[in-house]
Amino acid sequence: MTLIDRVRRTLKRHYLATSTTRVCVALSGGPDSMALLHALNSLRDEGALQLAGVAHLNHQLRDAAAADAHFCEGVADSLGLPFSHEAVDVNALARAEHRSIEDAAHRARHAFFERVLAVQRADVMAVGHTRDDQAETFLLRLLRGAGTRGLAAMHPRSGTVIRPLLDCSREDVRAFLKQRELASVHDMSNDDVGIPRNRVRLELLPLLRDRFNPRIVDTLSAEAGLARADQEFLQRQADEWTSTHARSDTQALWRVDAHALRCLPPAIGYRVLHELMMRAGSTRSIGFDAVERAWSVVEGTAGGLDAAGHRVERVGPDVVLTSRPAGSAGRRPAVSARQVSEFSRPLPIPGEVAIPEIGCVMSAEVGFSVENVPPSNGTVAVVPKDKVAGGLAVRNRRAGDRLTPSAAGHRKLQDLLVDRKVPRADRDRLPIVVDAHDRIVWVAGVVVDMDFRVTDSAQAVVILRLKGVGGSC
Repeated sequence: MTLIDRVRRTLKRHYLATSTTRVCVALSGGPDSMALLHALNSLRDEGALQLAGVAHLNHQLRDAAAADAHFCEGVADSLGLPFSHEAVDVNALARAEHRSIEDAAHRARHAFFERVLAVQRADVMAVGHTRDDQAETFLLRLLRGAGTRGLAAMHPRSGTVIRPLLDCSREDVRAFLKQRELASVHDMSNDDVGIPRNRVRLELLPLLRDRFNPRIVDTLSAEAGLARADQEFLQRQADEWTSTHARSDTQALWRVDAHALRCLPPAIGYRVLHELMMRAGSTRSIGFDAVERAWSVVEGTAGGLDAAGHRVERVGPDVVLTSRPAGSAGRRPAVSARQVSEFSRPLPIPGEVAIPEIGCVMSAEVGFSVENVPPSNGTVAVVPKDKVAGGLAVRNRRAGDRLTPSAAGHRKLQDLLVDRKVPRADRDRLPIVVDAHDRIVWVAGVVVDMDFRVTDSAQAVVILRLKGVGGSC
């Protein structure tokens, strides 16, 4: 099977792109991204997708970085594709944010990707991770003690980022470039064994291949696939249980019945608690140790726990998770009844918008079916893409707002909020997503309007997510 055949199969198998999907390619100039660009260009010619353009980020970490950017611009020009380029001083960013170089570079890249997607009006950003990268990621996470979630390694799709080469090896890439006589650049930093990933690639994997298993890359990549299948199934079970049993009194407070949670199989119960802790803490860095300590609150052997950005405690029969502003400790103070300023901001698709008035960020990303899409809950809503094609905005409530929360028909938003027992002080804080005609699509944490609910499992969708900033949302 050729590299293009593998990419075509991956796009279809994981619903990464269709004939109408606008794809932007992240091009470093290295062999993997060069093979990716030319493979997708061939598939563009077949009508399998649309190429929106090429993106290159100069991390300013090497003397040759400017030359690499010039090389990538020339490649984009030769294919007649728009070229988006930025330079970021990753070293300075890492120092300013007290992060590792790798973490700072990762954050800079993904922020750049979101900007480029908006500029090029693209649906997804394609990156050149291969089967070898998958094997390296699996080993790195195994060595760090990851569970099923971590060992699932890289997914074919992560939000707006897709990985069409994930079923292709570096050997496939080299053969493809040689056959087509395509040049690429070499990143000298990939030879630095002081970087853990490079050490795995250059020292550990060759040892495993030579002494234990000549097909070690295929084996580890398959293990990651099995872990990913297990993780996705278990996470769906956890998400479904959470959407039914977890209650959000405000965007900063989650309640769940302790007995019901304790009766779940540990594989599901720990995932539910982990997800609620991430939502309450507005973070992705909740480790197993923190979840295990919080489980003692579920079991009633501990009364409370202060974790990253939030507090977990028992209140009667419930486990309550409450957000805290960054840098604070102990219990979260009661929310004041202060007036919230009126706000209204456009929400790009894909993209995100900050809402400083309530300390939140609303994001929108495109999915090409409801498969592998998280279920709607207090912080996530899924709506048909064609119903919001005219654009979206986020605002707070206005006098006279009406919507259709159920088949019973239209209702005043004010009456609905009273019926749902939303505290008066929180009603102006609720972010409301509206379409181009100012029709309510989603009252975050409350309801999706009936006219904007998904009715066809095969239709393209927009995934709306509400995220807190500093624990305030």
